[in-house]
Amino acid sequence: MDASPASTAMAETIRQAAERLRHGGLVAFPTETVYGLGADATDDRAVAKIFKAKARPRFNPLIVHVLNQKAAAAIAEWTDLSEKLAAHFWPGPLTLILRRTPDCRISPLVSAGGTTVALRSPAHPLAGALLGMTDLPIAAPSANPAGKISPTTAAHVQAGLGDQVDMILDGGRCPVGVESTVLDLTADHPMLLRPGGLARADIEAVTGCKLSSDHQAETDTDNPIRSPGQLTSHYAPNRPVRLNAQDVASDEALLAFGPTPLQGAKITANLSKSGDLIEAAANLFAMMHQLDRPHVSGIAVMPIPAHGLGEAICDRLNRASSL
Repeated sequence: MDASPASTAMAETIRQAAERLRHGGLVAFPTETVYGLGADATDDRAVAKIFKAKARPRFNPLIVHVLNQKAAAAIAEWTDLSEKLAAHFWPGPLTLILRRTPDCRISPLVSAGGTTVALRSPAHPLAGALLGMTDLPIAAPSANPAGKISPTTAAHVQAGLGDQVDMILDGGRCPVGVESTVLDLTADHPMLLRPGGLARADIEAVTGCKLSSDHQAETDTDNPIRSPGQLTSHYAPNRPVRLNAQDVASDEALLAFGPTPLQGAKITANLSKSGDLIEAAANLFAMMHQLDRPHVSGIAVMPIPAHGLGEAICDRLNRASSL
């Protein structure tokens, strides 16, 4: 950071946020994907505050944010494949599910009582600075009430969680706009648990094999959920969501995609007029917040291709429409 007044003020803000985390507080902070609700991942009481603030079910595990591969290897059983993937994609929107080490200091609440831990290194400069300043692994799900639309601005965090957060670091709008891709490395072959901000094809190009997908039901009590984002109903606005709309009613909001949006909606937001899936992913949650208004009967969503980042977009929309 340079010594300009703005950068000096931000450095002091980050220092204060790090101090809050070291003393068991909750700090919302930006990542390249969405804003996270952070707590010291080694502190049971601090992690429990996350679940309380979000009204999040305790069986839904959390992602732990680390500064780099060295920090990850101190928590989980680091493998050749995790090293290879981290070298290619960290910092970035890829979460790796690995086995906890026997002496893992991460709170068991983070793993929902399971034997694995979800790790990622975020690419946002404020997140990196915060991790470096705290010198702690930070547990951080999305900074919103459980099951609701994920936040991509500090204003979304404030509107959703308000004074339940000790501090909000405002880093502007999150550039990727959907959560990280989650990859399970504990099986014989890598398994995609949640599509996200890193496309399946990019991972397959590095692993050299096709990724299988897991569709574990939240009701499978014999096998704890290994990753966030696997609940059937998730990312949901207050208004009902109708997918693959070929028409739209005059009292509906429209989430459009492409150059020819449907006509007649009460309010319209277009994920990408050019049909760019990267732009659409970045706009998804912000536009869902924009359209989720009491004066509309629901949100109609135009068809979106399910390839590349479209896989993550469709996953979020499918879960948002499950009631």
